[in-house]
Amino acid sequence: MALVTLPQLPVAGPTAPARWRPTAGRVAVGFALLGLGYRLAMLLAEVPPSNSDEAVTGLVAAHVAQGRAFPLFFYGQYYMGALESYLAAPLFALLGSSTFLLRLPNLLLYAVFLTLMWRLTRRLYTPWLASVTVGLLALGSERILKNQLIAAGGYPEMNPAGALLVLLAVNLGLGLVRRPGPAYAGFGLVAGLTLWDDWLVLPYVAVAGGLLLVVRRRDLAGRPGFALGAGLLVGLVPILVHNLTAAPEHRSLAVYAALGEGAPAAWWDRLGGAFLIGLPMGTGVCDPGRCLPWQRWWGVVCPLLLVVAAVLAWRGLRRAGRRTDRVRQGGRLALLAGAALTLSLYAGSSAAAHTPVESSRYLSCLLISTPALLWPLWSALTRPGGAGRASAPTRRLLRRAAGVPLAALAGSMALASTTLIGAAPGLSRHAEQRRDLVGTLDRLGVSHFYADYWTCNTVIFLTRERIVCGVIRDDLDTGWDRYPAYPAQVARADRPAFVLPVGSALSTAVRDRLRDGRVPHAGLTVAGYDIYLPETRVDLPIARPPVPAG
Repeated sequence: MALVTLPQLPVAGPTAPARWRPTAGRVAVGFALLGLGYRLAMLLAEVPPSNSDEAVTGLVAAHVAQGRAFPLFFYGQYYMGALESYLAAPLFALLGSSTFLLRLPNLLLYAVFLTLMWRLTRRLYTPWLASVTVGLLALGSERILKNQLIAAGGYPEMNPAGALLVLLAVNLGLGLVRRPGPAYAGFGLVAGLTLWDDWLVLPYVAVAGGLLLVVRRRDLAGRPGFALGAGLLVGLVPILVHNLTAAPEHRSLAVYAALGEGAPAAWWDRLGGAFLIGLPMGTGVCDPGRCLPWQRWWGVVCPLLLVVAAVLAWRGLRRAGRRTDRVRQGGRLALLAGAALTLSLYAGSSAAAHTPVESSRYLSCLLISTPALLWPLWSALTRPGGAGRASAPTRRLLRRAAGVPLAALAGSMALASTTLIGAAPGLSRHAEQRRDLVGTLDRLGVSHFYADYWTCNTVIFLTRERIVCGVIRDDLDTGWDRYPAYPAQVARADRPAFVLPVGSALSTAVRDRLRDGRVPHAGLTVAGYDIYLPETRVDLPIARPPVPAG
């Protein structure tokens, strides 16, 4: 009997579990969570330390929450809109004032920035470059965290605003917005608010507006243009109200012109400070408070990448046949133009020569252009030789040439972040010292005192105005009091104390004045401060008559 061979059938049984594969989106989410967790931990540790400027932001927020005042700008100045104060005011109204609540909206703004950068990079380049961009932006040196977390005016909200405007221009150009009317209105609103908030983001506002004008110039002649104009007008309300009611010397252009004045500096000092210190410091490559020589390599490589990326984008624009390709190449050029304008304006300022470490904060918006600057390296790493036109050895060489600076950048930024983590316990002690100082003042019954600028507002904010302070300078004259009501209260006090940093010239000057005047007083040192408690009223600060003009 012949045997019939039947075909082998698959045996029924449990299916094998699908292997998990990382995708660009999942990796980006992981990077984003790490970045948010890192910043939340630093926020809870009060790192970076708060300062008197941030305390002014908190005081404005407290006054708004209490309905006492609704200023357009931070007290004592006529530039940088008080947007951060208004964002924190609802939290203060519900939970009371604190540095944590003051900074919490900034953490949310950072999350928005990462989301926008993921979408923008994915739209203009590739999903995996978007993940790498989010990964680099998740890292954070001291300078980066200062810009993103400290509520001292403008910096935390500039990057989300700039990224949003470029993304809106690209999406509108590609026709991907379902409801273009609100998008145009939102574009105008954000652009207008930046003129009130902080002018450092204006290069990106300009390039986003230019891109929108090029890709949608016909639409702007109709209803979309009306929506954009209406949003712009609403956004301009704060700055228009100010300029129509302020004295000429306090109007925006006059104030920013005065801020731009500085001690003259040679062009080579400006370029050296801008590119070798300010650029690596401002983009997160340097250690806290300094930029070591080996960390300055990015200040040379970054401008070269900017030039190469601009050439690639321009060639891509000229070769583009489809509208979508033209819009994408235009978006890339917009990011590069924003970076070039920001760098040029900074390199032309005297601050780049005289204070490149501290003034590197003016380059905060360069983070928006991160994917555009990385694209030459990323494209050479992933598509060496133009998709197979080059030989295998050439492709390997291109990969290595692109991988080395990309890995060096990631490593430098990670090392700068690690350095900050190692320094965090020491930085946290600044907040502990301030709390120790407040506790001592409470035990001594001090409710009014004089101090230097960097102490006054911090103590006032920490004590929720229970203790008030007036500023005194090293020459014993009155200093810069951002809110005149505070020094007026101190001046009316019977025996205000003096709380001055240990070893400072101001502490020595006050001590000598008390001794020379034979003023009986008690003194102690606590939390890094010399505290002088006069038993009688002291004729300090010195009231100096104004110097006649001419």
